[in-house]
Amino acid sequence: MDEHEGSARRRTLPPALTDERQIETVVRSFYGRVRDDAVLGPIFERAIGADWEPHLLKMFDFWSSVMLTSGRYKGQPMMVHMRLKTVRPEHFDHWLALFRMTVDEVCPGATADAFMERAFRIADSLRMGMFFDPAIADAQSRSTV
Repeated sequence: MDEHEGSARRRTLPPALTDERQIETVVRSFYGRVRDDAVLGPIFERAIGADWEPHLLKMFDFWSSVMLTSGRYKGQPMMVHMRLKTVRPEHFDHWLALFRMTVDEVCPGATADAFMERAFRIADSLRMGMFFDPAIADAQSRSTV
């Protein structure tokens, strides 16, 4: 097998849908919206305080890990969110709506969709971890049978 034949057989990865610069733009734009939001702003303000930059830096790492599999984020988001006593299940839908507005504004279509696919999974996971009640789920499953 010659060199050309070997390279033709190698699988090439698709180009990344985003990059670190775009992730930073998404994160800064999104959290700007969150800060100004009447519903989510106060929740985040209580949790983050006046200096949002350390949180933004952590979110750059988080979204880099999510979107680019960079492995930069080393935190435990479920544990952090479990400590937030003012978060309600409906806040996740509001968070997703703001995030959708942001990525639609900042990213081309396929990239916005990729961000949203991951954002939905993250929101569902956090919502389930924070609010799942086995007794309610069991009662709901019995009522649909």
